Amino acid sequence: MSHPFKPRMNSLTFDNLVSQFRELLARFPDKRTGNNTIHSMEDAALGAFSVFFTQSPSFLAFQRSMQETRGQNNAQTLFGVGQIPCDNHIRALLDAVAPAYALPMFATIFEALRELGYLESFRSINGDLLIPLDGTQYHTSKSIHCAQCNQTRHRNGQITYSHTMITPVIAAPGQSAVIALEPEFITPQDGHDKQDCENAAAKRWIRRYGPRYREPGATVLGDDLYSRQPLCEAILEQGLNFILVCKPDSHKTLYEWVAGLESAGGVQKLVKKRRRGKKIEIDTYRFVNRVPLRDGDDAMEVNWCELTSTCADGIVTYKNAFATNHEITGHNVAELVDAGRARWKVENENNNTLKTKGYHLSHNFGHGRQHLSTLLATLNLLAFLFHTVLGLTDSKYQLIRQKLPTRKTFFDDIRALTRYLCFETWDSLLDFMMRGLKLEVPDTG
Repeated sequence: MSHPFKPRMNSLTFDNLVSQFRELLARFPDKRTGNNTIHSMEDAALGAFSVFFTQSPSFLAFQRSMQETRGQNNAQTLFGVGQIPCDNHIRALLDAVAPAYALPMFATIFEALRELGYLESFRSINGDLLIPLDGTQYHTSKSIHCAQCNQTRHRNGQITYSHTMITPVIAAPGQSAVIALEPEFITPQDGHDKQDCENAAAKRWIRRYGPRYREPGATVLGDDLYSRQPLCEAILEQGLNFILVCKPDSHKTLYEWVAGLESAGGVQKLVKKRRRGKKIEIDTYRFVNRVPLRDGDDAMEVNWCELTSTCADGIVTYKNAFATNHEITGHNVAELVDAGRARWKVENENNNTLKTKGYHLSHNFGHGRQHLSTLLATLNLLAFLFHTVLGLTDSKYQLIRQKLPTRKTFFDDIRALTRYLCFETWDSLLDFMMRGLKLEVPDTG
């Protein structure tokens, strides 16, 4: 991009988010020539984004109909879409736009959340933010494909095409929300003969974005796939920390050291009892510092801990172990394990929500031949992030979500209201819902 995008956000209202986003989208490259530009690139991108934000695949069709009958529509008033393009026109315009053009919005929101203090409640071990990494597949087909697809060749000669991406988030124990960060797509890389993979994509993400999280402090979380020395070294090179699942089958040398140290009394042990409902559970922690992650003279040293949770009758309810560069003590081992276990939130609170809670991440909204699939996935992630931000910062949004029984009910209401009524602003839409639910914003003055 010829001119860097410089975020300027002093508040995180819906209007400010959309305004900032529109400024970024105006920088999208336009492949058209001549005067055939009735629809702007930002109108096309915001049109697609509005579908994801409202979780309504028919949102634009409803708004075109509303424009014809009322002379105004919610795509225009809420999202600033001047002229609503048809779905095929949106796909054609956006296919040539790489997702990198939309990614700066993630940094804009992160910095605003940080400056306004909303990240403080997400801090965990040693004051760090926790960043779980995980890969998720969102497209697979035997026929539909594009230049960015990965290919799996089967013995019968068939090819399966797929899209997968790393979806980092900021998460914390006790926090139901996760804050989506820039994705990294697992896609054919220029100059590489080998198929791209999750581990390689994770290294790219860490090297590209790690410097941003060094100063605020961050610990990378991940499953056993990530606890390999090259990735751990990449994390440390960026000034970040790590807590990664560490299984015996893939870390035989490390576990041989642990067994040897345990026989010599070198492994520390901590037992805690806690009540879970009417039952008592026993948490047994084992930990040791400075053991080799792998075999060889160049093996890096890590610190290792394990948690085994059992019922009073001895039945094991949970068992897992982690490798970390954080020094482990009897005072912090429980907190460190809690932080490591927060990695599941990237799957449950992020990927699962995107696939099964209305965002339809795995739905083919349009695949294109170049970048359409990856760009639409990015816009979908940003729609999810916008809702997360509103859930953290907007008191009316918070009250409505608390009052309505499920996420589905909330979006059902959004779809119905925007289909039949036109709202001048997002705030007026929330006010309408507040009145209908007989809610009042508490006085904070």
